[in-house]
Amino acid sequence: MTDTARPRSDAARNRERIVEAARVELNRDPEASLDTIATAAGIGRRTLYGHFATRDALLQELLDRGVARVLAAFDADAVRPHPDPVLDLCLIAVTLWHEVESTRVMTLFAVRGPFRSQTIAALARVRARALDDVRRGQAGGGIRTDIDDRTLAHLLEEGILTVLDEATTEGLDDETVHGVLLRLVLGLLGLGWRDAAALIDSTPALTWRTA
Repeated sequence: MTDTARPRSDAARNRERIVEAARVELNRDPEASLDTIATAAGIGRRTLYGHFATRDALLQELLDRGVARVLAAFDADAVRPHPDPVLDLCLIAVTLWHEVESTRVMTLFAVRGPFRSQTIAALARVRARALDDVRRGQAGGGIRTDIDDRTLAHLLEEGILTVLDEATTEGLDDETVHGVLLRLVLGLLGLGWRDAAALIDSTPALTWRTA
């Protein structure tokens, strides 16, 4: 390894240590300072500030990685658009949760903080898929038509974000969040709670163990 390559490699490792320490410390305490994160990463303050001049810059890095992870999940074969728009909307909701669960605190910053509009814009492709699902479902008779497509898609988006926020602030377990998300989505789409429960129980793709 050349002398030039070694510092670059060390810098890359330090950056990853900082990001991982930030994920852990912010999950423990959303108000964790950069000094706390530097200590957890086992590096000096100067090194941390060399990578992230401000706390917001570090939060931005975490959010960018989170968005990339979500988009990669939707590109995977397991989360390709389902032919049934109702089921696809359910899969969108639980996939979002599964991809952000390991960094729950970032949901707070994405949903409540100054990064909200930016995060939502970055997920435009997922939002477009949801709107298409709503339109397909309304055209096929499987989704309520007493609310127009764009309004219903927006209500779904806000409802999902609210559940993710609640899961983080209240520390809900994964299985509970999974179930609440599915029931929220199905309820907004027009299913009664008994019909929603029956659909979840009879659909392997929606059950907790296989989702």
